Amino acid sequence: MQESIAAVGFVGLGVMGEPMCINLTCKGDVPVHVFDLDAQAVNRLQAQGAHGCGSLAELAAGVDVVFLSLPGIDQVEKVCLGKGGLTETPGRLKLIVDTSTSDVERSRSLARTLRDKGIGFVDAPVARSREAARQGTLMISVGSTPEEFATLNPLLGSMGTDVLHCGPVGCGQVIKIMNNMVVLMTVNALAEALAIGRRAGVEPALLFDALSKGSADSFVLRVPGMSSLLPDEFPVKTFPVDYALKDIRLALELAASGGIDAISAQTTAALLERASAAGHGDAYYPVMIKLIERR
Repeated sequence: MQESIAAVGFVGLGVMGEPMCINLTCKGDVPVHVFDLDAQAVNRLQAQGAHGCGSLAELAAGVDVVFLSLPGIDQVEKVCLGKGGLTETPGRLKLIVDTSTSDVERSRSLARTLRDKGIGFVDAPVARSREAARQGTLMISVGSTPEEFATLNPLLGSMGTDVLHCGPVGCGQVIKIMNNMVVLMTVNALAEALAIGRRAGVEPALLFDALSKGSADSFVLRVPGMSSLLPDEFPVKTFPVDYALKDIRLALELAASGGIDAISAQTTAALLERASAAGHGDAYYPVMIKLIERR
């Protein structure tokens, strides 16, 4: 049976979280309470109609569902279970939804701990770009019970156009981690193709245009390929090398647990590690081409 939701909370107003929360606030039909360590971000959400909270405890006391958009499982566990966290004085809180990309087994373990406290836990990591977060066109892969999915689907639909129920808790993370693994490996392949083609005398723009007309065409070619690799621009505050490295390590942990020797993923992870060690940890991850071309 679908649960009734009178108010929702949102914790983590970063690059992805802020536009997601704006869409939830402006498109949804329930009040949204927000908390972040960045007071300016909270103020911006208040200007959109959200209710700002001074602490996690204040937020948890006034909502039924809390969405988290945080860097990873360490922060998720702390926000949920740490001192002053959501479950210290949960009030009427029924459900926590993690939209971060997080460790699968630790997410499942957290779900068991929260269930013992009478609180449900859903993993709903988001995919696509910051612009998709602004437009409300994210893909959201959800690990939950069917009943939890039915309850959350209208809220998630304000942030994404493709909201997929992937199975029980943890399965949403598996889908997201595999998505990111394939994207990162594809950017690695595109960077190598650009470098080889350039050394062989072919203009990169012509090369990528030709690839887009053939069987090598892909979203990755047309977005990070053409928007970043071609102009050789790798801004900060996009999706940095260190975040990409975290995600591909999660993929390799899943591979190891399943007895899979993921050689291609290992190669891309090693390249990202070199990029981070070279001082590019905060730069947009296609910067890996600089290591391929030894620049």
